[in-house]
Amino acid sequence: MKKTLALMCALLLAGCVTDKDTSVTAEKLQQQRFVLETANGEPVTKSDKPLELNFGEKADVLERVQVSGSMCNRFTGAGKMSAGELTVKDMAMTRMMCSDPQLNSLDHTLTAMLNSGAQVDLTGDQLTLATADQTLVFKRVNGAS
Repeated sequence: MKKTLALMCALLLAGCVTDKDTSVTAEKLQQQRFVLETANGEPVTKSDKPLELNFGEKADVLERVQVSGSMCNRFTGAGKMSAGELTVKDMAMTRMMCSDPQLNSLDHTLTAMLNSGAQVDLTGDQLTLATADQTLVFKRVNGAS
């Protein structure tokens, strides 16, 4: 009985293992537009403008990707994908103060996440950026504008 149970467990686990790399690549993000839905599990405040993240055409063999969008402020920068992690070191951003504290906080959160590197998960139309202490969940709306 113990041998049978051990064999069944081994077969079940073997079915879950794959050698295929399922990391998100710059190419998979190319020309995609996402709108922020939640920040750390909390819904984001609706605003007059979409809180968005866009990925441009700059993907290449070095896994570079052009990132742009808006929270409180508009931002843009060239990033790099590596093993499912997106890093954007030098991001240009406007410097307006928004009346909504959540929007001001989201600017800081997104900048910090991308500067240090965020794990990227793309499942269906849901894009998740995550670090050890922050999680932003976006929904794909269409190609980048």
